[in-house]
Amino acid sequence: MAYRLASLTLSPSVMLTPALLPAIQQRLADLDLDGWLLYDFRGTNAIASGLLGFDGLVSRRVFAYLPREGTPIGIQHAIEPGPWARWPEAWSRVVYSGWRALESELATLVAGKRVAMEYSPGDAIPYLDRVPAGVLEMVRATGATVVSSGELVSAVYAVWSDADRASHERAAEHIRRIAHEAFAIAGERARTASPVAEHELQAFILDAFARVGLHTDHGPDCAASENAANPHYEPHASRPRLVREGDTLLIDLWARESGGVYADQTWMASIGAPSVRAVTIWDAVRDARDAALSLLHTQLDAGGDVRGADADDAARAVIEARGFGPYFTHRTGHSIDARELHGSGPQLDNLESRDGRLLIPGVGFSVEPGIYLPGEIGMRTEVNALVLERGLLVTPGVIQRDLLVL
Repeated sequence: MAYRLASLTLSPSVMLTPALLPAIQQRLADLDLDGWLLYDFRGTNAIASGLLGFDGLVSRRVFAYLPREGTPIGIQHAIEPGPWARWPEAWSRVVYSGWRALESELATLVAGKRVAMEYSPGDAIPYLDRVPAGVLEMVRATGATVVSSGELVSAVYAVWSDADRASHERAAEHIRRIAHEAFAIAGERARTASPVAEHELQAFILDAFARVGLHTDHGPDCAASENAANPHYEPHASRPRLVREGDTLLIDLWARESGGVYADQTWMASIGAPSVRAVTIWDAVRDARDAALSLLHTQLDAGGDVRGADADDAARAVIEARGFGPYFTHRTGHSIDARELHGSGPQLDNLESRDGRLLIPGVGFSVEPGIYLPGEIGMRTEVNALVLERGLLVTPGVIQRDLLVL
């Protein structure tokens, strides 16, 4: 059974606090759960460590139990109090040294209860599946029933605040403009004796990011013709590829303001008049993107339920109908949560994983179908979207309709 929960308005720095606890406990009640059991060991569960506000290495196993009623309780190793510096003083912590004490304390907290953990049955959603099988066995051995925390993660961890939305929209418009500036350089240089190389366009984009205060941890991807058939291609000066007339050019770029939410876009251009095949492939990916967006708009504008997997199916159906189904080899979109570019919220995915989570207000994601013909050509279009209380915000404000001709 799926529950449509209202989302919380959080920012990336918000952690579990006494002020936040009542809203989480209401969600536990809505889901008929006794509590949420958070677990981490050496950063294996970024969701738990982010909510708990842990900094640095957690070198011993830790648990935190958020009950539907009452105050949370932490389980801390005796030699490692440091990570708990932000744990509210009003909340309890128990201390253990050996495994017997750990298992005893855990049983005291959850025996016979129905608890949520960062677990995905059958690893259906890898971004959510953060708890090792052995830990699940330990918890279940207490007599507890463990269910997925997926709906809680969407509503508590993945949502954007109003400030996040504003930051994302600013980044999105900068990125759109910078992509077009990079295309202009490629088009101008292609008709000279010194065509620009992919890695030179990458350097231009990174410099442009710095000028407007945007940051990224890697990329961007600038890929000509056959190189664009590799969805994770990275240009490099050691293997320069010049962008010449007759090429298609893919530019995939992502960045954010300091403390903001990422914007992530892919744009496509042809250097000179495109071939009929190039236009056919472009039309397929554009129409697939629009099919996913149309489904999302229709359902969300009406206040209905829609899942990430539904949007993936809608996009994939278009590409399959055009005869390119085997060449659309990745999900339609990834979560962009308030902390990460590839986040832990709902993915638009019914290919790589089975993401049946509802797209609730406050969650953001990419919409990016692609077609990749090895050794020949690759094309992708990518926009971002944020679910509103009623409807959908799509960024950037102007999205690509036709293959750009440079």
